[in-house]
Amino acid sequence: MNKSKKYLALKFMGILLVSGMTASLNAKNEDDASIRLEALSKLTKTISTVEKYYVDDIKFKEIIDKAISGLMQNLDAHSSFLNEKAFKDMQVQTNGEFGGLGITVGMKDGALTVISPIEDTPADKAGIKSGDIILRIDGNATIGTTIDEAVNKMRGKPKTPITVTILRKGEQKPFDVKIIRDIIKVESVYAKTIENENILYVRVTNFDKNVVGKVKEFIKQHPKVNGIILDLRNNPGGLLNQAVDLVDLFVDSGIIVSQKGRDASENAEYKASLGATLTKLPLVVLVNGGSASASEIVSGSLQDHKRAVIVGENTFGKGSVQVILPIDDTEALRLTIARYYLPSGRTVQAVGITPDLVVHPGKVPQSEDSAFNIKESELKAHLQSELNKINVETEANKTENKDEKTVITQKKIGEDIQLKTAIDAIKVLKIK
Repeated sequence: MNKSKKYLALKFMGILLVSGMTASLNAKNEDDASIRLEALSKLTKTISTVEKYYVDDIKFKEIIDKAISGLMQNLDAHSSFLNEKAFKDMQVQTNGEFGGLGITVGMKDGALTVISPIEDTPADKAGIKSGDIILRIDGNATIGTTIDEAVNKMRGKPKTPITVTILRKGEQKPFDVKIIRDIIKVESVYAKTIENENILYVRVTNFDKNVVGKVKEFIKQHPKVNGIILDLRNNPGGLLNQAVDLVDLFVDSGIIVSQKGRDASENAEYKASLGATLTKLPLVVLVNGGSASASEIVSGSLQDHKRAVIVGENTFGKGSVQVILPIDDTEALRLTIARYYLPSGRTVQAVGITPDLVVHPGKVPQSEDSAFNIKESELKAHLQSELNKINVETEANKTENKDEKTVITQKKIGEDIQLKTAIDAIKVLKIK
């Protein structure tokens, strides 16, 4: 070991010993102090042994980084060490534009799992689905990797290719999906009306700083609708204050969500205020396995307040609070400091939200009356009618292409049984 390495090692061990002595002064009794010192001694011996005997020449800083990373990874699936590159990447992502695939991932049962593909991104267009397990990234196994390491591998220059190996529920074997990276720009909120139905459809793709303002704007633009469908499917979450304020638009009193941590200073309750309530219209919320974090707060809180009917599939189950705690100017820790609790006291961590109406994705089944069932004597008239329909549908398709940005057509509804169920629920709520 050269002098500089010895100096660094001794300096680090000195820091640890000082920390240990400080801890011992604050310890409840001498046994606690002794245990702390023994543990710190074990850590310094381990670091020294790795540096001296490991097959490859690992720099002292790299050993420390790996030790911190391993510690964070073993705390829970959402805590992590952000080295200089990861810290910069996180800051780039926060600005809302970056080169990548357009998926949000998390660790579930030890596997790198897609929480949700972001709408209209390369991953979404390539067919990546919520719940997909990513086994390999460009041939490299993801077992044992951290979320940040996986994200760094998937990010890259726009227009460059990447291949991910996917394991999907219902598929017998893993399969490869080739995706071309692109600049990811996320439109967090948009709204449409539903053809032949006086219902407002509001889609929230993620909870950025613009969500509540845009949702308010859309609701005010449609004051005479019979109800609102809030679509949070494949929404991985985002800012807590936006989730709280969104619920506050529909609820006029009571707790929206609370958080509790080990440190009492992290405990907080977020309550609804009468002045923020915007509408009492019937409300249905769409969720699925890609709805996580802030999406679960919104859907779960509205469910507990009996303010909305929740339709779809069980949500992801992420109910913990992470904060970024800088170590210095270039590195930081992402650390879980608390868990969220809904108004009823339940947590969504690892269990998610169970919808009031469980509906799996798919097309709306056709009734028997619409099946092709015709007598021979009616065949000629039927064929002429079908020819006329072709001409009408051609014109209708032209109109549909113009309106699809502002109107959800009956054709689209027929392809989405979850949405059709939500529309039917609004009608029932309106009758009540």
